[in-house]
Amino acid sequence: MGAQIQELDASHWVKTRSSLDPTESSFLVWTGKIYAFIPGEKRTLLFKMVGMSVSRCIPTEEDSWDFTSRELTYYLNPETQEVLHKWDNPWTRETVPVMHVANNPVQGHFKGKFPAQVDDDSTTFVFDIFPTYPNPIVENSKLAKYSPQSTYQAAELFKITVPTADLFNSELPSVSQLRLSWDRIGQWLPWMKMGDRPGYLIYSAYGSKVNGFNELPQLLQDEINNRVPLYRNAPPSFLDVEDMTSWLYFQQNFDAYLAGERFPLPAAEEN
Repeated sequence: MGAQIQELDASHWVKTRSSLDPTESSFLVWTGKIYAFIPGEKRTLLFKMVGMSVSRCIPTEEDSWDFTSRELTYYLNPETQEVLHKWDNPWTRETVPVMHVANNPVQGHFKGKFPAQVDDDSTTFVFDIFPTYPNPIVENSKLAKYSPQSTYQAAELFKITVPTADLFNSELPSVSQLRLSWDRIGQWLPWMKMGDRPGYLIYSAYGSKVNGFNELPQLLQDEINNRVPLYRNAPPSFLDVEDMTSWLYFQQNFDAYLAGERFPLPAAEEN
């Protein structure tokens, strides 16, 4: 039988993205490349990247869950794979601090049905997401030159494949394997100081689910142990705050950026 589109219960998606066990923190990791896409120019590989999400799902009522998570992504030198702290912008000839992704929290609510392509061996969830909202930076004249677009706009294309048998095994709180494909088209990041230059960033990444903190790439383990231990665990409960984004993080930490501080800024464990 070929793959068939089926409407799956939210519990199947919870097992995929996180875990049905609310005491567990679940880890996804990804690696990939980030290109500049500028009309009339050849592609430029700007960065490699490595990132992770630590998440938890908390049941709220029957067949309904709160999802809460934290995310890190590091921009790496494409040749040496080392974490970049300064970036030489080839278009503006300026050297700027690199502001890595430290999104705390990223949250949502899971309920209802989730369409997936199901075949005998594997099941794939496909999500094409097009976030569009007013750019929060534009209102501040000091920040506007870093990201002058009035609207934040991106495309995020996810394909997540898991073993079909795991999904329908009621004894497993979480799938044993997961393959993630993630592509993103987005605007220049504010810290790049590209202003209103035409062009986009293209992200191409793949990833997997890992069994706990000790299976994260060593770079991420070292960073979390030494600088951002907050990211060792998902939030213990759903947080009554708005989702963090790279744009909001830039806005909140602009002074540290101007001072050339190292990102992500230290983030201690919660007591």
